[in-house]
Amino acid sequence: MVHRVLFWTGFGVAVRFWQLGLEMRPFFNRGSLWAYPVFAGVGASFGYWLQGVDERQTAVLEERKQAILEKRARKAARDAEKAVATA
Repeated sequence: MVHRVLFWTGFGVAVRFWQLGLEMRPFFNRGSLWAYPVFAGVGASFGYWLQGVDERQTAVLEERKQAILEKRARKAARDAEKAVATA
């Protein structure tokens, strides 16, 4: 989880550098240093949210996988019973 939050924190800071580069403004101007933690915080919160989405989707997929495997096992049991009954 931490790696995803750290990645998006760095991405937020990189976006700030990109923004200042496009505007051709200095990267470390005393008046605009407050924006780096803001961009990093927004990126970190997005990474945290994305981690939650990933965990929920993984849980849903695992639940569906188990349901499919149970269904296949029941079908295999029915087919085995049918084969024994016809033999």
